[in-house]
Amino acid sequence: MSDDLVYESTCGAFAELVAHGVTTAIVSPGSRSTALAIAARWTQRLDVQIHLDERSAAFYALGMAKASRRPVVLVCTSGTASANYLPAVVEAHYSGVPLIVFTADRPAELRDWGAGQTIDQVDIYGSHVRWAAEMATVGETDPQWYRRMAARAVREATAPRPGPVHLNWPFREPLEPTAKPEVSISPTVELTEARPSPTPAEIELMTRLSGFERGLIVAGPSDFDSTAVRSIGAFAARAGWPIMAEPGSQLRFGQHTKRATVIGTADQLLRVGEWSTAHVPDVVLRIGDSPTCKPFRLWIETNPAPHHVLIDPDGRWNEASFTTTHVVSAEAALLLAVVECDRGTTAWTESWASAEAKARAAIDQIVDSEPMLEASVARTVGREMTGAESLYVSNSMPVRDLDSFAGTAAEGPTVYSNRGASGIDGLVSCANGVAATGSPTVLYIGDIATLHDVGGLLQAARDGNTLTLVIPNNDGGGIFSFLPVAQQEDVNFDELFHTPHGTDLSQLGAITGVRHTAVGDVEALIGALRQRVQRPGVDIIEIPIDRDANLAQHRAISAAVTIAIT
Repeated sequence: MSDDLVYESTCGAFAELVAHGVTTAIVSPGSRSTALAIAARWTQRLDVQIHLDERSAAFYALGMAKASRRPVVLVCTSGTASANYLPAVVEAHYSGVPLIVFTADRPAELRDWGAGQTIDQVDIYGSHVRWAAEMATVGETDPQWYRRMAARAVREATAPRPGPVHLNWPFREPLEPTAKPEVSISPTVELTEARPSPTPAEIELMTRLSGFERGLIVAGPSDFDSTAVRSIGAFAARAGWPIMAEPGSQLRFGQHTKRATVIGTADQLLRVGEWSTAHVPDVVLRIGDSPTCKPFRLWIETNPAPHHVLIDPDGRWNEASFTTTHVVSAEAALLLAVVECDRGTTAWTESWASAEAKARAAIDQIVDSEPMLEASVARTVGREMTGAESLYVSNSMPVRDLDSFAGTAAEGPTVYSNRGASGIDGLVSCANGVAATGSPTVLYIGDIATLHDVGGLLQAARDGNTLTLVIPNNDGGGIFSFLPVAQQEDVNFDELFHTPHGTDLSQLGAITGVRHTAVGDVEALIGALRQRVQRPGVDIIEIPIDRDANLAQHRAISAAVTIAIT
């Protein structure tokens, strides 16, 4: 093995990544990954960041890749380090986020012989990557081959279906460099980006379906940019079709809300049997990933629309209700921009807008008359954040409460969530990754999810990005209180499901080095948000929540909405 070839190969691979637009590498320390870590640091125009915990590092990279819309590289040593990437790789796979994972390894002759820190890393992520490859033992192949593998990694991670890729790098000792090689940043192979444009048949289909007055656009989590949001909003306004937009769709907030009818209370409206049955559309147009709103799924399964179109440019087939009648591969914004329709507001549009207004008034009446609980927290976070900020929302109750109570507005934050695998792990790290792109970021997260990622909180404090955690603390898994099992006797509900932890979050703040504030009413929450959202560093804003009172309020809101719209 030639030491010169080892570093020419690794430096060349990173140079190729940079040539294709990669700007950041997240490195966790280790011995077998020495050549990868040093090569990354030696590469011009590559920002190298050190994260001690591989699990946190991978979620951080996930958040950064979401916000930057470009692949982020992960680098770790051999052994269980690579296994700690798995949860974030799974989320990246299901949510279509580009990651490039470099894992160092022992050479083949040392595997399965008891060599230290050696596990079976080949294909460790299984079906959760777009592409995986075992690299030739470094130093024994032409360095140009490694550059081409790096170029292919970028292509596989970004097109046609964005997601994670994995390259496993075997190294023999010695691992240290003897000299710094000269490598070029210019690409070995040119990559062009092409996204699916609408075909004549797809344009004809949507033009025909836009002739139906009773249409509904259902927008699930997505990474739509402002151009796409404008295009989709303009079509909705022309067609007179309401947009059932959850916050993470990027269609809940924005100037398009002044023209299009954007629905922010669907989670409540679709629970009302009489109203929802009378409002089954002729056409459902699904864009983005699967909606978080469970009442929508139950409603559409019970009352399938005659025409249900899934716009699916990434080939994810997110349609677990099995009610889809058409699957379209074009980009939503490109397709809807060329569909000619000029119907405008109709009685159908107005009926949705009226129900939205009545539901919102019913919600506000209850929330304003009672102590601050989770509905009020979600509503306040949605109201107080601006378009200059980012909001990361945790799974479990936060993402559902934000959907139900945040409202709609002409200005609001970019909203991120992990709805690919819908786990509660790694969310502090993900939000820190978004904050690292320069956007002041609020993480709306529960207490259990916070405790799942204390390592991410430590890293966030170390990084000093502008990150604020808003934590409604109900001392356990409050979402389980909404399930039928909570009403059953002899199931040890608190022990098995609610699982109170008793952790003092103010002490957690002291341990990790982040600032902590507890608030008990809406005015204090608003004041804390306004003071902290633009302040560098990490803050925790904790809101104590009475679990039983919170459950009762949610049920009272649903009952009030039912009365208001029937």
